[in-house]
Amino acid sequence: MVHDKPLIYFDNAATTQKPREVIDRLVTYYKKENCNIHRGVHYLSTQATEAYENARKSVKDFIHAAHPHEIVFTKGATEAINLVAQTFGRKYIHSGDEIILSQMEHHSNLVPWQMLAEQKGAILKVIPVDDQGELEINMLRGMITDRTKIIALTHVSNVLGTINPVHRVISLAHDQGIPVFLDGAQAVPHLTVDMQEIDCDFYCFSGHKVYGPMGIGVLYAKEKYLEEMPPYQGGGEMVDQVTFQKTTYNKLPYKFEAGTPNVAGVLGLEAALKYIQDLDLKKIHAYEHELLDYATVELLKMESVRIFGNAENKIGVISFLIGKIHPYDAGTIYDKLGIALRTGHHCAQPLIDRFNVPGMVRASLALYNTLEEIDRFIEATKQVRRMLG
Repeated sequence: MVHDKPLIYFDNAATTQKPREVIDRLVTYYKKENCNIHRGVHYLSTQATEAYENARKSVKDFIHAAHPHEIVFTKGATEAINLVAQTFGRKYIHSGDEIILSQMEHHSNLVPWQMLAEQKGAILKVIPVDDQGELEINMLRGMITDRTKIIALTHVSNVLGTINPVHRVISLAHDQGIPVFLDGAQAVPHLTVDMQEIDCDFYCFSGHKVYGPMGIGVLYAKEKYLEEMPPYQGGGEMVDQVTFQKTTYNKLPYKFEAGTPNVAGVLGLEAALKYIQDLDLKKIHAYEHELLDYATVELLKMESVRIFGNAENKIGVISFLIGKIHPYDAGTIYDKLGIALRTGHHCAQPLIDRFNVPGMVRASLALYNTLEEIDRFIEATKQVRRMLG
């Protein structure tokens, strides 16, 4: 209950609620299995190490990577992007080189590349977004030059819900020998992702947006890049031999997993992935699309509602404004009515600027939302309009 009303949780693009299976897995680990890994020969350490490495295989199977050692556990998608920017970038990107992003990037897939560009004297190029909320992908071919070193793109927009044409981007990039990084934080909870079929070079996602725990994420990278990239952080399991004169580094993927890992988070993530696999991601996508279509039709019956992001292919995200009502004011009323929505720039300020608005209200849907909740949301929208319009 929120403000004495049944909670409707429509802030799933920020983080999802956790199923019992995930919570139970965390409790079981801390009650019965808690131990550090890769360091002890005693029973608990051996068991925890085996469970941790089995979870890596589960993630590998979930995204259809070629090898378990192509799966690096991180704190989240943000750390994964920083890792690639500061390792691939350190090795391959130099003054005058170019990095291509898009106008719809979340700050996490913008700022790390911007920091790298400032460090290296590199140049950021930006694929624009049209009024429908789709990438102006026809411009990409003309943006690629012999100085382009990587294209880093969100798979799905956290603001517009747009599912980007990543196959076309990757085909164009690979024709020029350019690797592609995909930020899959908003894609993995809703779509089937297959690294062999997509053929991107890097992919990342966060556990907490796919019904798993906070503080855990995944970086997938093709073996050839992980082998060539230098370590990101030092200490812990990432070392092989250490002297005061020189340190050599561990094999993949441990070279990139410095310090004590988030073992409980990894096991909770494994439980979350099994949970949605058992439900079938194709059925989840179809159900969420039914919710999206229903909510969109009902919202647009109100003349004062403007929806941002009307791409042909999108997930269950609706960003909107009601007349001239400020999104923060609208969000406050929704909260009093028991509805959790996101308001503001959604950590994507350049995209909000593109639409020349102060912010947006965002309803982001998940598999546990219902048509009845959308009916309450529509009634709440009418009430917001009556009170503030």
